[in-house]
Amino acid sequence: MSERLNGHTLLVSLIAYPIRHSLSPTMWNESFAKNKMDYAYLAFEVGNEELADAVQGIRALKIQGSNVSMPNKQAILPLLDELSPAAKLVGAVNTVVNVNETGHLVGHITDGVGAMKALASEGVEIKDQIVTITGCGGAGTAIAIQAALDGAKELRIFNRDDKTYANGQETVRKILENTDTIATLNHLEDQEAFKKSLAESSIYIDATSAGMKPQEDVSLINDPELIRPDLAIMDVVYAPAETKLLKFARENGAKIAFNGLKMMLYQGAEAFQLITGEEMPIDYVESVLFK
Repeated sequence: MSERLNGHTLLVSLIAYPIRHSLSPTMWNESFAKNKMDYAYLAFEVGNEELADAVQGIRALKIQGSNVSMPNKQAILPLLDELSPAAKLVGAVNTVVNVNETGHLVGHITDGVGAMKALASEGVEIKDQIVTITGCGGAGTAIAIQAALDGAKELRIFNRDDKTYANGQETVRKILENTDTIATLNHLEDQEAFKKSLAESSIYIDATSAGMKPQEDVSLINDPELIRPDLAIMDVVYAPAETKLLKFARENGAKIAFNGLKMMLYQGAEAFQLITGEEMPIDYVESVLFK
């Protein structure tokens, strides 16, 4: 990479804390090298206390754009000049674009777009479909909002009666007020309602941490009768590559059941295009990161 850096190299940043574990620098820098682009991508450990200074640094140093992760995805909102429609509805940002190096900073959220493109890559379209989603956290919110913006007929969101339930209520309100999609929120503890929703849905998205360490033995679906060949299943978890849910679904006849790897790649590709105007070489990146 050092051979590519020069006085004209453009910088893209990642601001979060902690962040040294992130795969994003590898994904972006490998993409720059593959596309022969004179860019570099660096991670900076920035928390809420340093966030305002960091955002001003993006303007002052003419950084092309930045990815944003926790704990800054909500805190950065008032520091930006403009928000995309999705970012405004989700109430979070994971990508900032410095428009033409003018210092005019526009915030975007690409997680939902990543999920929709991941579904499309499997031949599943969201428009006019009934979708069951579990989880009202950051991923679930972004996915629900984008699904509504992309024309889902109905979204049935289920969440445990915990601290994120209120966020689900707010998400449903925003969807009903700003889109034509029907949206409802239900308690995941109501298993009869959950089973009925799955039976009437064509897509199920698990946007919870079930299946991820230390919950490797957890699946929200354990009844084989809930699995149908025409029910597309996406689990946002990608480590492990096969969660208990996906293994169970495949063993019981699911034809489309896949993890969150494609969502992660496509959300990164969307941010890449927003900031650089170029296409990320997704197949190449996947081969590098997940041989």
